[in-house]
Amino acid sequence: MNPSDEVRLPSDWEDGDQPEPGRRSSRRMALIGLGVITALVLAAGVVVGGYLLSVRNQYEKRSTVSITRGASDGERPEQAEGTGRNFLLLGSDKRSEEEAAASGVTGQRSDVMMLVHISDDNQEVYVTSFPRDLYVDIPGHGKDRINAALAFGGVPLAVSTVENYTGVPIEHVALIDFDGIEGLVDSLGGIEVQVPQSFEADGHQFTEGTQHMNGEQALTFVRQRKQFADGDFQRNRNQQAVLMGIADKLISADTLSDPLKLKDTVGTISPYLTTDEGLTASAMVELGLSMRSIRSDDLYFLSVPHGGPYTTSGGASVVATEEGEMDKLRQALREDDMGTYYAENAGKY
Repeated sequence: MNPSDEVRLPSDWEDGDQPEPGRRSSRRMALIGLGVITALVLAAGVVVGGYLLSVRNQYEKRSTVSITRGASDGERPEQAEGTGRNFLLLGSDKRSEEEAAASGVTGQRSDVMMLVHISDDNQEVYVTSFPRDLYVDIPGHGKDRINAALAFGGVPLAVSTVENYTGVPIEHVALIDFDGIEGLVDSLGGIEVQVPQSFEADGHQFTEGTQHMNGEQALTFVRQRKQFADGDFQRNRNQQAVLMGIADKLISADTLSDPLKLKDTVGTISPYLTTDEGLTASAMVELGLSMRSIRSDDLYFLSVPHGGPYTTSGGASVVATEEGEMDKLRQALREDDMGTYYAENAGKY
């Protein structure tokens, strides 16, 4: 390992530290807020077993991309000191050539888009989902569905689009192909997911309440929208439920105490993962350590403000923005006041 990759432990993190049982899992919960599942696995593996090199080698199977702004992207929002950190999590479902031709766009679209805000004191994490059809300005392409940014310009344009829309800079980004989610869930031996209502899809029966799911079932679950009265909006909530199920399994004693399982889990997901160049193994470990005091009830899920679906003059079905309400979220993000915003808006969208 290169000296530059060494991880600096904070002064209050001692080898002999033995946190009380109630805090042991809460420290691991810190990384869930990042939304980047690989980060959780990697940091957990290092903390409990010291297997940095072997896990790091597995993590290096991921792809990386340089986050740069194009000429039409405009100026990047400034980072104000003391306002926390923002990360972008993208999930992409590859489409067949026929589906791409029908939509008029080649490449991948981000069917999962979550902005993760970590408070400046590392005590709270807010995961905010975007409806995939939210109709926003995409630099260089005019107004379109927000998930088209990935197809038009890859991860860099997706980052620029979200930065411009939210008014805050994004420190790191991670994109995972849905096939990686399926492999991750299976590598964990399945997960427990809270199902909102009973429905059937692709030969799988989902029953209201807590249900154990394997990788194929979890992937089917997060893809569904037509079974719900509010379609994509419920799908966003289902995606968050699967994310929580994965997190719960990752922080379990069976996973954290098994270095080989941790390494295999990272190896399973890494080929399906793309991150910015700065999201290195050591960067994620340091992130996890900085957030080690967060408890599970410090993780909050919500959605960006939005209007209802409508059809554009060009015949596209999109979701309207709510600029007045969105300005409140922008201010909360810029001022690191998401706690107040959440208290006033949780469950509103």
